Amino acid sequence: MKYLVILCDGMSDEPVAKLDNKTPMECACKPCMDALAQKSLCGTMITVPDNLVPESSTANLAVMGYDPQIFSKGRSPLEAMSMGLDMSPEDVAFRCNVVTLSEDEPFEEKIMIDHSAGEISTKEADALIRALDQALGTDTRHFYTGISYRHCMIWSNPPAENEAIYDFSRPHDFLGQKIKDKLPHGKVGDIYRDLYLRSYEILNVHPVNLARIAAGKRPANCIWLWSAGKKPALPSYEEKFGVKGAVISAVDLIKGIGICAKMKPIHVEGATGNYLTNYAGKANAAIDAFQEGYEFVYIHLEGPDECGHQGEADHKVVAIERIDQEVLVPIKTYLDSMGEAYRILICPDHPTPVRIRTHTRAPVPFFLYDNQNEVASLVARFTEDEAKKTGICIEKGHELLGKYMFNHKEG
Repeated sequence: MKYLVILCDGMSDEPVAKLDNKTPMECACKPCMDALAQKSLCGTMITVPDNLVPESSTANLAVMGYDPQIFSKGRSPLEAMSMGLDMSPEDVAFRCNVVTLSEDEPFEEKIMIDHSAGEISTKEADALIRALDQALGTDTRHFYTGISYRHCMIWSNPPAENEAIYDFSRPHDFLGQKIKDKLPHGKVGDIYRDLYLRSYEILNVHPVNLARIAAGKRPANCIWLWSAGKKPALPSYEEKFGVKGAVISAVDLIKGIGICAKMKPIHVEGATGNYLTNYAGKANAAIDAFQEGYEFVYIHLEGPDECGHQGEADHKVVAIERIDQEVLVPIKTYLDSMGEAYRILICPDHPTPVRIRTHTRAPVPFFLYDNQNEVASLVARFTEDEAKKTGICIEKGHELLGKYMFNHKEG
């Protein structure tokens, strides 16, 4: 038996005015998804418990079969693991976005323009992170380059009054708003606010940003820290589900979860973490993994989520269509040619509506296809409303893989 998950990050949405009040999933031409959904277990699932923030770390842990109430300890340590950074028990990892703030106002009156600094290239960002580490790094605090705008700061025994550092605001949650009320507060907040201000003073005049401004691009003129956490411990996939797994993603967070779960992280050249990623390369990597003997492959595609954050409904539609034709179709064709049993789960981790440009905790649509046990789901297409109409809702999303994909009593 082969098992495949295609995780379409942030794919589900709300009706969008410019799409004739349809969702991107409803607008997208995705014949393979729609056809499989008609013959699958189809419904909705809750990936983010009410008491947790709807972060991709929490939601992807749930989809991968790990109870987020137990294992969700912040995304940053997972990203650090993916980057090959060793963390001691005293270390706290922070996600360190390079962001675009408005330029004219006093610092605390500035507006969060873009949480991704125009999806800055990794090469440009590396120069900025190196400059920050040289100026702001200490014996106990260092900055590390990740991918695009997504980086990491590790601080040993950081200032953490009442663990307030674990509740820092997420920059994609207040796009277009002033940063004043979103900056760290309290006694230790002064230390972190000063770090933000000093980063702005360094980055705003850095040659990389001066060149970006001259080219009409958004500067990465400040850092923003969030989702702090300590080193996690996950049971391995083989231990938990009895299968040998591989993970394919351009995003350090997802690779980090895979590494912690003892899954093989597979690098794909040209995988960018946006809607222009190397879709075909990811499909080929999954096929190669199956041929190498891996029973379970988890493919994560960030494109729909980034389009949601940027408010780009048309691009989100394109991302969904390309996932259908360039990822799902070739892998299904390969699996069919092998003549063996397989199951495919397709779902988002959380909605990222283009209207609000951030994550929500609404239940997400899913379908689980079993080529040995096709069932009439009574859905016409794979959309949010069609999935909801089935009446099936997996209230504990982390149980879906264990109980239904792997038929595992401990799932």
